[in-house]
Amino acid sequence: AQVALLDRNSEAGQESKAALDEQFEAQRTVFIQCDVTDQEQLKGAFKKVIEHFGRLDIVVNNAGVNNEKDWESTIQINLTSVIRGTYLGLEYMRKGNGGDGGVIINISSLAGLMPAAFQPVYCATKHGVIGFTRSIAVTAHMENYGVRLNTICPGFVNTPILQSIDKEENMGQYYSYKDEIKNMMQFYGVMDPSIIAEGLITIIEDDSLNGEVMKITASQGIHFQQY
Repeated sequence: AQVALLDRNSEAGQESKAALDEQFEAQRTVFIQCDVTDQEQLKGAFKKVIEHFGRLDIVVNNAGVNNEKDWESTIQINLTSVIRGTYLGLEYMRKGNGGDGGVIINISSLAGLMPAAFQPVYCATKHGVIGFTRSIAVTAHMENYGVRLNTICPGFVNTPILQSIDKEENMGQYYSYKDEIKNMMQFYGVMDPSIIAEGLITIIEDDSLNGEVMKITASQGIHFQQY
């Protein structure tokens, strides 16, 4: 595999690339600094990936924030950018457009399937990701795009986004409820990111999966939402 990493945080991106460089040849990965909410930057990043590797097979729209105070930016990052990233991926990969097909995986959350007290806008964006991905997956199948689209809905995962619950600049009017959210985390358990990667590989490798909503929880592991 060859991997392109996109992050608006240059330091984090370089660290991720360095970690991969320790295990694999440096030319197997590329880091592109990119703010996914900037339309031109995102378009440019996709273009750079094609120029660098010559093709595109897999897109994971994974950028996400929890910010109930600046809720407009939460919508921009968690939903608008996922839609744009999906359309850009389809542009390069769909068969009718000269592509070879591929897989797009959009990261939602268990908050996309149930209410999330004190995180209403985050919850709305994650519901949106599921609705959009399931719908475009049907379109892709009907139009023979050769691209499969699926969603992953993890529970609490040990990533920096969990630290946002402790910050007033993220939680705004819901800041005083941070302990309730922490109690929920303790009750449901916090997972290691590696189990999410495992789910991701399953979706990439199983050609039968399209329009599916994969749930990953500490108690039940990898399983699917039944509609």
